[in-house]
Amino acid sequence: MGRSRYVFTAPEQPHFLTLTVLHWLPIFTRPDAVDIIFNSLRYLMGEGFKVYAYVILENHLHLVAQSDQLDKDIARLKSFTARQLIAYLQTKKAKTILDQLAFYKKAHKRDRTYQLWQEGVHPELIQSEGMMRQKIEYIHHNPVKRGYVDARRALALFQCKRLCRNGGTVGGV
Repeated sequence: MGRSRYVFTAPEQPHFLTLTVLHWLPIFTRPDAVDIIFNSLRYLMGEGFKVYAYVILENHLHLVAQSDQLDKDIARLKSFTARQLIAYLQTKKAKTILDQLAFYKKAHKRDRTYQLWQEGVHPELIQSEGMMRQKIEYIHHNPVKRGYVDARRALALFQCKRLCRNGGTVGGV
């Protein structure tokens, strides 16, 4: 996964992951941009990718996920969504953000004009049920901490996700 010093030690096990937009640029402020992430996750889920919890904020996303080859699936996710999001920004004529993605692009990325994602995803292997609960609670509390929703609404969402889970995909504990 790029030049990150963090590695997937057990790519078939669940991990807590953070995907961050280069230089923390606010890409996910428009529903269409978020839909690109949702559609990509749904596609991967159709191939056995499991998402236990996620949150998409304006410039990064957290998820607890698992697949047979999580490292490769995350690389596919980042590659595909980068191309889709850059194309979307180009159609919306989002010149300021595109200029920033070009400016902050790493020098060794000579095969492209823009870089959307920071390198790496800082994978943390989920080593216990307690750690799984802690990471899922962190994910569900993140929008509360940022002031996007109140705690009561977040609790209702958390409970709904627990009730709606289906075999370890998009849900809670």
